[in-house]
Amino acid sequence: MAYNNDFVISLIEPVSALAEVTDLSDPSLTTHQEQVAYIALAIAEELRLSSQEQCQIALAGELHDIGFLSLESRLKFAEQSFEVRETYDHELIGYALLRKLEPLEEAANMIRFHHLPWNNGKGKRANGVDVPLGSHIINLADRIAISIDRRKDVLGQIQTITEKVVDYSGTTFHPDLVKAFLSLSRMEYFWLDASSSYCGRIVKRKLEPLNIWLNMRDLVMLAEVFAQIIDFRSPFTAQHSSGVAATAGALARLAGFSANECQLIQVAGYLHDIGKLAIPGNILEKPSELDETEKRIMKSHVYYTYHTLEDIHGFETINTWASLHHERLDGTGYPFHLTAVDLPLGSRIMAVADVFTAIMEDRPYRKGMPSESALELLDKMTKSALDPHVVSILI
Repeated sequence: MAYNNDFVISLIEPVSALAEVTDLSDPSLTTHQEQVAYIALAIAEELRLSSQEQCQIALAGELHDIGFLSLESRLKFAEQSFEVRETYDHELIGYALLRKLEPLEEAANMIRFHHLPWNNGKGKRANGVDVPLGSHIINLADRIAISIDRRKDVLGQIQTITEKVVDYSGTTFHPDLVKAFLSLSRMEYFWLDASSSYCGRIVKRKLEPLNIWLNMRDLVMLAEVFAQIIDFRSPFTAQHSSGVAATAGALARLAGFSANECQLIQVAGYLHDIGKLAIPGNILEKPSELDETEKRIMKSHVYYTYHTLEDIHGFETINTWASLHHERLDGTGYPFHLTAVDLPLGSRIMAVADVFTAIMEDRPYRKGMPSESALELLDKMTKSALDPHVVSILI
């Protein structure tokens, strides 16, 4: 596929958006990954590491928990303090998801070892390879972050947290990193930043001069990885986003979209369900049909998709196409109840691609439709809900 490499976007923005929506799945996790990124970046700055190392460490902090495949395992992990006994392999899964993306290759390697204890220097190597210093920075930052009780005055917690970090210096934590942290711990702003809802914004601002820029090829690959993260949350939709992306891309080409627009709609297809990362896992993984309360909660995923993509500069078209896939021409869709006059062709294509892909997939409470039955259902939906022209292209 030929890519329009004139299209560029800042890497930190989609990474930060993914971290933010992932942490919405439970109130106790809100902004956790951004908090870890802030603390890790502050330690890297204190150590005067290179700008490239600082950038990759911050990116690793933003993504260090994406390997958790269920909310339950993530919450159980968070209950552990400084002595980590069970990681649920989230660091290895995160590494496997990210390692093939060149802009995130270094960050992926840091995530791979980010719960390896220092063990009096033995933590320099693992599995026959050198462990990046960034892994040990993320480990320390993560343990500091989970020690902060946001319900209480953070400045009143400084002594308790620092004493505990010192107790684990040399065993769990690299002594040089502990020294850098202790220097930072004297600064009130560090604690106020780390415990605030602004920590993600601060990280993005600091990374602006260090940023990595993605061209269209990079963006499509990044979106494909994000789709895997989204779909892996439930075994029932393991290929859904990639299926929607492929179907939407094919429909767009047949509808006369330019090559650049076809790439954009493919990205939109990969990301259309990113808001599902904010939905509790017990709903996503329920092995039977959802009840009315659960259906209402599930409906909110497109709202989260819209606001997650809204803050990414250059994603305006992608967001419009991705987040409106449950809107219908007659205004009966959700969450905005838009009508035909408000829905561009890209959003209409995404709606058809989503319905077609979903009804052909197996669910615990029903089998997927054969293609002939699926097309018949789509044709019926053209009377009020789906665009007749788009459905005719598919048929």
